[in-house]
Amino acid sequence: MSIQIKDIGLEVRETYTPSDDDNLPYIGLEHVEQESLTLNGIGTSSDVASQKYKFQKGDILFGTLRPYFRKVIIAPTNGICSTEFSVIRPINNDDLYFLFYCIAQPSFIKYATAKSKGARPRTKWKLFSDFEIKINHQLERKKLGTILSYYDRLIKNNRRRIELLKKSARLLYKEWFDQLRFPGYEHTTIVDGVPEGWERVKVGDYSPLNYGKSLRKDKRKEGPFHVYGSSGIIGSHNESLVEGPCIIVGRKGNVGSVYWSPNNCYPIDTVYYIEHERSSLYLYYALQHVHFINTDVAVPGLNRDLAHSREILIPSDILFEEFESTVSDFHKQINILRKTNSLLKKARDLFLPKLMNGDIPV
Repeated sequence: MSIQIKDIGLEVRETYTPSDDDNLPYIGLEHVEQESLTLNGIGTSSDVASQKYKFQKGDILFGTLRPYFRKVIIAPTNGICSTEFSVIRPINNDDLYFLFYCIAQPSFIKYATAKSKGARPRTKWKLFSDFEIKINHQLERKKLGTILSYYDRLIKNNRRRIELLKKSARLLYKEWFDQLRFPGYEHTTIVDGVPEGWERVKVGDYSPLNYGKSLRKDKRKEGPFHVYGSSGIIGSHNESLVEGPCIIVGRKGNVGSVYWSPNNCYPIDTVYYIEHERSSLYLYYALQHVHFINTDVAVPGLNRDLAHSREILIPSDILFEEFESTVSDFHKQINILRKTNSLLKKARDLFLPKLMNGDIPV
């Protein structure tokens, strides 16, 4: 016996118009990572002027604009969201996680896609709320939701650890090379802001920026190599352009953004890259403190000659190696946590349809 998804959840479509005095949390499609069931960021109601939907903590936000049907999250707080979401609330709060994973499963996404029309269609609750699910016993639904949520709790904890490691590396750079409170600073002579044994060099002389290569989305073939644009990783490809580790710098769009790729990758034509031989973790953090100037008002852009003229501070060899060794350990831990999360996501997505179909007893 099966039941319909509307029997365990209902859509909430309460609208809200932000005012200039509001400071409510705001979530748009841009804040939700596709496929990962993860919230990447959050804005405020002051970021938007048009009418939006209200949501409560524990509501499910489901992206209803194709191809964003798997932008699905559980709201972490009260707030407002884009009308490109449906706000779905469980009738019984014990069904929250089951309802969430039911909506996130591939068979539901396929069903919602089939129910939508047009080039960039929107779907509605009434079009997919008759989706049938096989698990009609409430206690079984609660157990299933608990099992699947365990994977996401682990993923979330690992993400927190990654952010703490990143923060530790940034603080270490700031203390040593921005505030100049490096080991032995008390006994080091500093002239014109440059400690003895250090030097100021131009970016172009130390680590020239190379142009990325165009790779249209329709030409990419999914593979093991990350594709980098000025906003970071934007996809994958079956071939790499650059040997890793390397540094990527935003050229068009997100001007001056800086990314570290530990592996071979494909930087496209909206970014510059620094070759493997000239890349280091020290340089990666140093470039984040360089003031790169936008040289185009209409389309934000970073002029290569201007970027090359910026100066960075290069420490003594001993201090360089000490920083590189310390931060390398942080990045090794980050890479391990990222790989662990990738495996957890694969396991979750493998079990999700099997559990929902009743192939695995709970």
